[in-house]
Amino acid sequence: MRNARIRFAAFLAAVVAAAAGILYAQYDRGYYAPENLGSIRQSAPPTNSDSAVYAVEAYPLYAPELAPGEGREVVQAYCSTCHSTRYITMQPPLARETWEAEVNKMVKTFGQPIPEDVQPIIIKYLQAHYTPASRKK
Repeated sequence: MRNARIRFAAFLAAVVAAAAGILYAQYDRGYYAPENLGSIRQSAPPTNSDSAVYAVEAYPLYAPELAPGEGREVVQAYCSTCHSTRYITMQPPLARETWEAEVNKMVKTFGQPIPEDVQPIIIKYLQAHYTPASRKK
């Protein structure tokens, strides 16, 4: 029991010494100097190197094509009024129930005015082309 207390005291002393060393190093750099207390310091602006090469590829401006099939035009007409068709094609394959929930969310939560007779067409199209089973084809 006594050895455990001695080891714990030695460990605690090492932790306190390490913390004091870290605080002293930060104080020595000026982080905790009295003139800096309460101030917000900004990092130095980045410097560009003359030998560096900076390049960005062009972002594709085309809208991805939806899978051909019955209901495609309806999906393009209603869904693209709020977002790009890219939102449909970039989704991971969603379960059939999830597509139904997504369409219901667009109508009920986001207020997309899709007529009730058109909603099943959109759901059927998405379920036919963008589920895990249909993406494996």
